[in-house]
Order: sequence, then structure tokens, then C-alpha cells
Amino acid sequence: MRPPAVAGLFYPENANELRHDVNGYIAECSPRAAVADRPKALIVPHAGYQYSGPVAGFAYRLLRDWSASIRHVVMIGPSHRVPMRGLAVPSVDLFATPLGQVPIDVAGRERLLELELVGISDAAHAAEHSLEVQLPFLRVVLEDFDILPVTVGCAPAELVARVIDAVWGGPDTLVLVSSDLSHYHTWSEARQLDAETTRSIVERRSDLPDEQACGACGINGLMQVARRRDLTVEVLEQRNSGDTAGDRSRVVGYGSYALYET
Repeated sequence: MRPPAVAGLFYPENANELRHDVNGYIAECSPRAAVADRPKALIVPHAGYQYSGPVAGFAYRLLRDWSASIRHVVMIGPSHRVPMRGLAVPSVDLFATPLGQVPIDVAGRERLLELELVGISDAAHAAEHSLEVQLPFLRVVLEDFDILPVTVGCAPAELVARVIDAVWGGPDTLVLVSSDLSHYHTWSEARQLDAETTRSIVERRSDLPDEQACGACGINGLMQVARRRDLTVEVLEQRNSGDTAGDRSRVVGYGSYALYET
């Protein structure tokens, strides 16, 4: 079992407080008309909840409408702490959270390993926050699900796309790419850069540079799949830490996006 690494740092360690905060972020999102189509993929930010929680809430509010039908979540996130080439899955059977344990999709992991698209690295997952911070939101909005956590190091978009395609699954499978946007610009500079990133995602381009998103490799791989499968893209919300936490002199950008099968 992988224990939480950033509970008490990026989000509350106390289960009651954590559930309250997650429900609050979701409830604060603007009401939207019911969507007829289930999202097949989401792009969601992964910073500390006080910064990115209000933006992540838009994605999970949308997901909540389909909670009973989603059983598998393929999670793609950057490796912040362990330099690596390629992609890695953990060897553990469970990820622990303050809201309970989440099982690993063993069949999906074995498929990726058999295809030699990923390697095993517990070190790449041990302290990684990009996937962990999504788990409390998933625990709150989904009913019964497992996860396939994949960290991405230095890897071409084509490889990420092959991984996503290999575990694409049916309507009960969701692909979740974890990524923040621009880092450490002024509020106005970030607004311009993040608007360019949003245009790139809406146009399903796969040439997003690392300077515009820390999870650019995951986004680029998903965009390759989106073009091939003719997915449509919806912008759910875009802000930065200057909007959510106050300081506008040096901000980090966040965006939530949904992709749908036509």
C-alpha cells in the first residue's frame, strides 16, 4: 500500500475536514445545465487545494453526474521529484487516502507492462503529489472505482498516447490528466500564457511546451488521442493562484477541461 505523501500539506489530513473542503469546492462552482454526454477525459490541476481546489471543483462537479457509471480511472501525471525516462506504474495494490483506500486496476497495469509501454517504479510514485491530490476528489464524487496511476518523465507524446489508447476502455473508464499551467509569472503574464494554452487544448494540438504546463507531456499525449478519436473539448474553468489565493506578483495557472466522445 502506498501511504499519503502530502496529506496535511496540500490538503487536510483530517478526513472530516477534507471531505468538507472537497464538497465545498464542488458546491461553489457555478451551476451548469446537465450534460447529455459522459466525459471521457478530464484535465485537472494539482496544486495545494487552497490554490487549485476551486478550479478542480469544476471538473469534479461535472464528474459527479456520472458517478455510478465510472469504474476505472486512468491517471496520468508528471513526475516532479524523480527524474526518469518514459512512464512508470507502481507495484502496490492500494493507494491510501484520509478518506479510505483506493485499489489499483491490476488488469490495466498488467496490460501496459505486457505491451512494454511502462516500467515499474515505486520511487516515482512515493512522494508524487500530481496524482495523489486527485484521489480525495475522486473518493467524494465516485462510488466504486479503481485507479491506474501512471507517472510521466521524459517521454514523447506518441508514447503517452499509446499508453492512453491501450487502456482506453469503454464508457466505464475515465482518463484523467493532471497538470497545472504556467508557473511564476505575474498575474497578467500568466493570463496571457494560459489563454494560449487553453487555445492549444481546444484546438487539440500536441506541441504544448513544458514552460506552459508542468504536465505538458500528458496533455500532448491526450491531444493526439483526441484528434484520432475525434473528441470534443470543453473549457470548464481557467484561473491562477492570483485569483484564488490573492498574491498576483508570482502566480501559477490552473485550468479544468473536459473531453467527450462524439
